Amino acid sequence: MTSFTPHRSGRQAGQDRFPRLLRAEWAKFRSARGRALLMVASVLVTVSLGLLVAGGARSACVTWKGEGPCPAPLVGPDGTAVRDKYYFVHQPLKGNGSITARVSDMTGQMRQPDAVPGVRNVKEGVVPWAKAGLLVRRSLTQGTPYAAVMITGSHGVRMQHNYVHDVAGGPVRGPRWLRLTRSGDTITGYESGDGNTWTEVSTVRLTGLPETVEIGLFATSPGTLWETAKAFAQATATFDQVTLRGANGSWRRDDVGVSLGPDGKTPHHPGGVVESGDKLLVTGVGDIGPATVEGGLRADLMLIGGAVGLILVLVVAVSSFTAEHRRGLIGTGLPGAPHPARLLAAKAVVVGAVAFLAGLVTSGVVVPAGLAMLRANQNPIQPITLGTELRVIVGYAALTAAAAVLALGLAALVKRAVVTTGLAIALVVVPHLLATAGLVPWLLMITPAAGFAITQSVPTFAHVEVPPSLLGGYYPLPPWAGLAVTCGYAALALGAAMAAYRRRVPLA
Repeated sequence: MTSFTPHRSGRQAGQDRFPRLLRAEWAKFRSARGRALLMVASVLVTVSLGLLVAGGARSACVTWKGEGPCPAPLVGPDGTAVRDKYYFVHQPLKGNGSITARVSDMTGQMRQPDAVPGVRNVKEGVVPWAKAGLLVRRSLTQGTPYAAVMITGSHGVRMQHNYVHDVAGGPVRGPRWLRLTRSGDTITGYESGDGNTWTEVSTVRLTGLPETVEIGLFATSPGTLWETAKAFAQATATFDQVTLRGANGSWRRDDVGVSLGPDGKTPHHPGGVVESGDKLLVTGVGDIGPATVEGGLRADLMLIGGAVGLILVLVVAVSSFTAEHRRGLIGTGLPGAPHPARLLAAKAVVVGAVAFLAGLVTSGVVVPAGLAMLRANQNPIQPITLGTELRVIVGYAALTAAAAVLALGLAALVKRAVVTTGLAIALVVVPHLLATAGLVPWLLMITPAAGFAITQSVPTFAHVEVPPSLLGGYYPLPPWAGLAVTCGYAALALGAAMAAYRRRVPLA
């Protein structure tokens, strides 16, 4: 009878089990006081900068009555801050009906930077989102539900309703016929190139429309962008071949939302209408749409110091690998030592969890506290739902964790602390700082800094132009898409490092 002794791995039984590795990594992290202090410093830096901004913010508005606190933002049907300023030539429509008109031309004026100091420089032209067309709405009260079909300066025919919704129609080449019909709560917009063959642009439902609504012609124009600021612009549209079904009263004229000048009587940048035969030339200033900049201060501004705080988190993540690598504790493949790939995975879990907790404490303090300070100082605040506020808070924590794991993966690949830290900062922090200054914002689409999009508290709307700066609320990607980019980079770096160690030291 032959006896044999089964082969035993050089690794002690159970030593390489993942839960044990996690406990060991957590114990090492707790014992490294320098890393713990850096994580605390990261929280303090971000919170301090955010509260400094909130405490120093003072919004003031100048009217004919003098300077004072700015009013609360105008809110649309879904709770979004909106702009609702335009010139309206309209009639009451009782019950069902329609309006049809041809927009034969749209011109405008735009103020440009002064070539001669103190001399206004106004030139002919229309901004891309200048609008003119047909409008039906519950009433003239600002912020109430509406639907409109229109031509625009550079974006063709559009059907928009309730400020935040936008549907594209066809291009505008020459005169364009438009039609808007009402059937109960259902509003349908049409366009035509010849007034005979019609194409539906979109159909919307405005729940709770009263029996009598206002229907007519409108024109408006948002300001022209000067890098990070806006200046005056207006649009003038020529309407003819206007027909109404269901309404046969006289035209009413209203400059909705117009502000008054210093004397309290004279409209500031007024609109108007001129009748010429069967034509109506309608001029308007303003916009009907979301107020992304004008709607008040945003919650994500409280995290303005987040990029600086992340630098310390990246340093901690890099040092958690390179410190042990310098001492020869990782990648030896010696009997009894945990496999480097498993060890790296355990480090990623611990570092990511600690970073997530630090980010959660940071945002959980600075966002609500900063908003409370802004309100106490009578600043107008962009409306924010509880769900959005929670997404900003938890999202920043997730971004912090993903950035830490990315830095750890890079450290495992590069193995040099200074080089890895510089690389991580260049990938995560620098693009964010450049975008904040309005430079190369497209970097927030292709670099790990894209994850900062998760902190945006006001959506970026395609039908509203904003300055290409984070300070103006511009993020090129939606919140979750941006975070997914950062997580993708983190997974790629960590996966590449683990694969490299598996090839170097085969799993037992």
